[in-house]
Amino acid sequence: MSESVHNPDQYMFGFRQAITNGKKKIGLLLGAGAPFSINIGGDGPWQPLIPNVVGLTKTIKENLERDDLTVFNLIEESIPDKNFEKVLSKIRTLADVIGSSTVHDYDSKKFSQLTENICNAIKQVVNKDLPPGKNPYSELISWINGIKRRYGVEIFTTNYDLLLEQALERVKTPYFDGFSGSRNAFFDPSSISRNDLPPRWVRLWKLHGSIGWEISENQEVIRLPFSTNTNMVYPSHIKYDQTQAAPFSSLFERFKNFLNESDTLTIASGFSFADAHISSKITESLIANPSTALFAFQYNNLEKEPHAREIAFNCPNFSLFCRDGAVINGVEAPWRTGILPAKNWQSIRDEYFKNKEFQLGDFNALTRFLATAGGDFGFEIENPIPALVEEQQPDLDFQLPVVDEPKND
Repeated sequence: MSESVHNPDQYMFGFRQAITNGKKKIGLLLGAGAPFSINIGGDGPWQPLIPNVVGLTKTIKENLERDDLTVFNLIEESIPDKNFEKVLSKIRTLADVIGSSTVHDYDSKKFSQLTENICNAIKQVVNKDLPPGKNPYSELISWINGIKRRYGVEIFTTNYDLLLEQALERVKTPYFDGFSGSRNAFFDPSSISRNDLPPRWVRLWKLHGSIGWEISENQEVIRLPFSTNTNMVYPSHIKYDQTQAAPFSSLFERFKNFLNESDTLTIASGFSFADAHISSKITESLIANPSTALFAFQYNNLEKEPHAREIAFNCPNFSLFCRDGAVINGVEAPWRTGILPAKNWQSIRDEYFKNKEFQLGDFNALTRFLATAGGDFGFEIENPIPALVEEQQPDLDFQLPVVDEPKND
């Protein structure tokens, strides 16, 4: 009996080449796991700068008044998979449909107010400053700035916080986010589709909106420097409809166009792929464009990443990297290391593989790996690793072997 296995050295050797040669069109897709990776708890228990969904749900409850909390809990109890996103979705549904009727003694007006109260609690949680000194965001920008590039790096994020903006501005890295102007910066949809900025400019696309975005009296989206109001797309049943309106339609079109470009590599981190409207666009684009590739670095084991696994099984150019194994070219298999691919590679392996577990699902570890990769590097290859399966591989300037040699039981 034989068992397929994946050798992490094969993929990370090629991945390191791709992220350092400066010739690749590279995009980043960042989710809630990115700010969660920053610990502000010191030597005590882990305290994330911005909590994940579970932590955010707890914070929302702590900020609700007694009557609102009672209704929130009653609705939460009626939902099998409990989290604030699904609770908010149901609350918005009730606000839309019940009118003057009541559910849990709340009519449409009270449910609308409850929605606003929940959203205000979310704003308070995500409106945080990036800690000083070295952190995952500073290391990410260090990698971006440290390589002479042919194309500008594009960052797509569903996060509402301003951590990326702060990291870029601290080191005076120019970026463009679709807005023009200063005092009341206005969103310019026509500029989103253009590619005439210098490569050193980062393109920052906030797919769900951001702190500081407001709707003006003229019903136009503006960005105010010190505003705490938002025009964010909160997870709910109306998300799809909201993303069809400006500026979200323009931002999602940019994301889709990037995935449809030839010879691109998208690096996903801290993103669960549970967001159906984003995952559907990713799947459609990857199927339509075999020359693009997406590497999803996930924090959990394979069994706890059902949404990413589904895409990986359907799209051979979607490579899923988890703690205990990977799905690459549609093949799911556990990790097994082999012979080091180059001299002095052990120290590099330690950055992505420790205690028989893949580490780059942690945004901290991924950004450290990117930052230490630096510019072009040269390793004397001692034991070239054979590519046993090379069919249907995206053009990444290197071949990604699918499976290592079978292990006989």
